[in-house]
Amino acid sequence: MLPSPTPTQNILLSALPVADYARLLPVLEEVTLDVGTVLFESGGHINYLLFPTSCIVTLLYDLENGTSSQVAMVGHEGAVGIPLLLGGNTTVNRAVVQCAGTAYRIKACNLRRELSRHGELESLLLRYAQARMTQTAQNAVCNRSHSLVQQLCRWLLNSLDRIEGNELVMTQELIANNLGVRREGVTEAACKLQSEGLIQYRRGHITVLDREGLEDLVCECYAVVKDEYERLLYRRLDGDHHSIHAPRRNHVSTVSTRRHAALPI
Repeated sequence: MLPSPTPTQNILLSALPVADYARLLPVLEEVTLDVGTVLFESGGHINYLLFPTSCIVTLLYDLENGTSSQVAMVGHEGAVGIPLLLGGNTTVNRAVVQCAGTAYRIKACNLRRELSRHGELESLLLRYAQARMTQTAQNAVCNRSHSLVQQLCRWLLNSLDRIEGNELVMTQELIANNLGVRREGVTEAACKLQSEGLIQYRRGHITVLDREGLEDLVCECYAVVKDEYERLLYRRLDGDHHSIHAPRRNHVSTVSTRRHAALPI
């Protein structure tokens, strides 16, 4: 059985000093989110800052022709609704739940009251915002410069970093929407990975069989973003002995440790 959700499953909340966390806890509201739930639309008013604990939220930019592309992915390492921190109440992105799970949210008015203290929450959120800006910028570079196989590997690894286990409940159509490509392209890329024994795909379920193999194939964009999160968040938090809990970092064990030759990409 999965452990009962607690706010400290979110890395930012777990890093708060004890006094700050105790002050914030009464105004945190637990929510359960299903796949496809829209947290806010492009141009819509943002009323809450959301701290995912076991869900994944994707931020999308919708084009006029009806297609969309993923701008960023947010899991237990971060927060959704960063424009509230930066002084804005709206965003051009749409926030949609990619993987079902739980989260904790705080009303904008309570968030502003806490930020006015200029304490550790503000510092954590600002460092997180910088890390996510790196993710957004690197996504744009990757979508333009690297193959679809590499992009799919990056997407799979990013998703695994934000969940427990090695299975993703996700259709190829949804992946295609996130990557801003045709479904046929995702099908072809997924078949290549499956033929190499790296993943298994069936009825909307993707099981990663060999994470190390995906890491062999992925482009440098994955490491660039992960290193920036390490630099701005994890390394800083590891040295903080006053936080509620040590930060949690997911890493899925590989089933097979054999090295793979590069797929034709």
